Amino acid sequence: MFENILPLYGLNSDETTVNLFGDGLINHTWKVTAGGQSYILQKVNTDVFKNPSDIDKNLSLLKAFLSAKDPDYLFVSPVKALSGESLLNTPSGYFRLSPFVEGSLSLNALTKEDEAYEAAKQFGKFSSLLADFDAETLNITIPDFHNLSLRYEQFKTACANANPERMEKAKVYVDFINANQDLVDTYLSIVANKEVPLRVIHHDTKINNVLFDKDYKGICVIDLDTVMPGYFISDVGDMMRTYLCAATEEETDMSKISIRKEFFKAVYDGYMEEMQEVLTDTEKQYFSYAGKFIIYMQAIRFLADYLQNDIYYGAKYEDHNFNRAINQITLLKEYIKIEAALTAPLSSSAEPHNQQHAQ
Repeated sequence: MFENILPLYGLNSDETTVNLFGDGLINHTWKVTAGGQSYILQKVNTDVFKNPSDIDKNLSLLKAFLSAKDPDYLFVSPVKALSGESLLNTPSGYFRLSPFVEGSLSLNALTKEDEAYEAAKQFGKFSSLLADFDAETLNITIPDFHNLSLRYEQFKTACANANPERMEKAKVYVDFINANQDLVDTYLSIVANKEVPLRVIHHDTKINNVLFDKDYKGICVIDLDTVMPGYFISDVGDMMRTYLCAATEEETDMSKISIRKEFFKAVYDGYMEEMQEVLTDTEKQYFSYAGKFIIYMQAIRFLADYLQNDIYYGAKYEDHNFNRAINQITLLKEYIKIEAALTAPLSSSAEPHNQQHAQ
């Protein structure tokens, strides 16, 4: 395969080393080294991204905008092949080649609040730089990706057609989801509110989508396939879901599910350092809701899949999605329990977070 792809970029496959890279679950990724220079080669997963050209067009538009607005900003986008194309449609699939950012590193888990702060700052900076870009000119790469109203309707359908044994086993958790339908109502009010505009949103703010330098200062955000129009609550909420708890969604010991308060503050400070002047007053009122929004939605998706015999996510063992749903419901309960304590210090914070984090 590589002997057919690499020459399209002017690279001699006989003089090039190719190794699997990273642990991403969607696209196949390799690190390519040729002539002392390194690249990232990806095969786009067309089961997830039905129209890869939509991603390519988005990246081209954003690159042009950012090159004019802030030429020094590191926007990691595909390089062009000899044909002039930045996305290659080959018999082996869709491929793209991007520069490898030398001296960069990524994290798979957060252990320090400084790391959360730096990551949140980078995601905030990304949306801030694109605040004047017309988000609606971007293609939707995954339709209804964070549409909570739709996810809740799909959940109700899953309940109506559920495996009877699984439905009985999950009843208490189904009842919890239904008892918190007000989170869906809030989402609908946000969508209808003109004071909460569509923005250019990353939509996948897990920690390994940020590059750090050797001193663990943020460099830029990567993995831009899900960049499309959305609401700021998607990026903030995904950070809350994945940064605030030391345990992942795979943890089955629910006693390990807890909220690290200082990480909430770090996310807030990092993101708002870049977005304070960009967000409307109305958007700012929904900052803590963002965490509930994404955690609740992920709980819905895991539970719905379990009720339908794991047709979407699949399962590595019998109760995999059931356990993941319980995990997310537990996380949501913990978040709600201390939400007031999380948000209380925000308005009274006197010292800028970046000063606190000066090393």
